[in-house]
Parts: sequence; C-alpha cells; structure tokens
Amino acid sequence: MNRKFIVQGAILILSGGLLLFAETIWPGEQYQNRRDQMIHEIEQDVRATSQYLNKEALTNEVLEALRTVPRHRFVPEEQVTWAYENRPLPIGHGQTISQPYIVAIMTDLLKLRSNHRVLEIGTGSGYQAAILATIVDQVFTVEIVEPLADMAEERLKKLRYDRIHTRKGDGYYGWKSEAPFDAIVVTAAASHIPPPLVRQLKPGGRLMIPVGSRFTVQQLLLVHKDLLGSVTTEQILPVRFVPLTGNH
Repeated sequence: MNRKFIVQGAILILSGGLLLFAETIWPGEQYQNRRDQMIHEIEQDVRATSQYLNKEALTNEVLEALRTVPRHRFVPEEQVTWAYENRPLPIGHGQTISQPYIVAIMTDLLKLRSNHRVLEIGTGSGYQAAILATIVDQVFTVEIVEPLADMAEERLKKLRYDRIHTRKGDGYYGWKSEAPFDAIVVTAAASHIPPPLVRQLKPGGRLMIPVGSRFTVQQLLLVHKDLLGSVTTEQILPVRFVPLTGNH
C-alpha cells in the first residue's frame, strides 16, 4: 500500500487518515508507561516511513533518550494531559513543541556520537535540546523569543541538563564563537539554508532543517558537508513547521 503523509511539526498523516491518540489522564507514576506507549507509536511511524528515511528503526541511543527525557516537564501545565501523545503541542508565543516522531528522526539522522558538539536553532521549551544532551557531550541552543528562552534556561537548569548551553538571539546566524559544530538541527522552517550555519558546520558534519514557505508544505532537508567542505542536500520528508523568525 502506498502511504502518503505530511509531518506537521508534526502530525503524521497516513493514507488511512489522521492518527488520533487518546486524551487520557494518567497518575504521576504512570508517566513511564505513557512514554513507552509513545515510543511504540514512534517506532511504528518510523517503519511506515522507512522508504523516506532509508531505515526501519531508530538507534538505541535515540530510543534511550526518548525513554529518559520527561516530555511532560517541557509542556505548559494545561498541556500535560497530552504530553505523551505523538503530536505537537502549543507552548505559547505562537510556538510549539514538535511531534516526538519528528524529534526522533531529526536526532537519529544526525548520526550523533557521544563526543559531538551540537548546535540547535530554536530552543522552544527545551525538549529537543534535552534529547540531544542525553546522547552528546555538549549542546548549544539559541532561541529568539526571549520569554521562551528564559523559561527554557530555567527549566533545563532545574532538571540538571548541565551539558546544555543556552543563548538568546537570532538563530539564523548560529553561534559563531562556539563553532564549529559536528551537527546542527533547526526546529523552525527557513526559506533557504542559512549560509552562516553551513559555515559553522564541521567537515563531515550534518545539518537537519525544514525549508520552505510558512504557507506551503516544507521539505525536511539533510545537509551534509564532506571532509573537503563540499555540501550536498537530501530531501527527507514533507513537513510543516513554524517559521524561523529574525531580522535576516
């Protein structure tokens, strides 16, 4: 059966229709059970989209990060009920926390190793940064929306994610003083691949970014810089993300 879908920062749409998830409130001690169910759904989605990902399963490191990071601590209180549904949720200021499936595949396709330094553009609530910090030594994350940046910094400190370094600013320009990076992940859609980010990527590094207009379906791109500095891009999935903002 030919499957078609769009990941909307992200709600996965298959040929059978929209995947809906129960809005059940669980006691606090059941969060891990709900997280395990979320991971099961993500694994199903990865298999369903394997033709686009060129793989049928996530790495053990990514699965362990999903099991470890408490997503319910990264959403507003009124959204906790839905924290472990496989869909995006609003976090205020017109922004969202991405669908766990899209967080998982963007992380997985970066092919991270423990000694890597990773740049994230668009801290949001801090969930993606926490996933990355469970896998790699150092994460640098930039957020342009000041209230979100402040809340994320406070949250990450409280949860003792000491490997994460936060900064307020326009992510289009990256974090030049901390470059180069082994990997870069952009969690908002840009009209093009920002040249500063390509320059800040190490030879051999990978960059994940959604590219396209806010009013159309975007393409999730995997950008690879080879050891000689040449850059190639690969289309992965059609997606919908909130737009990358700033003065660029």
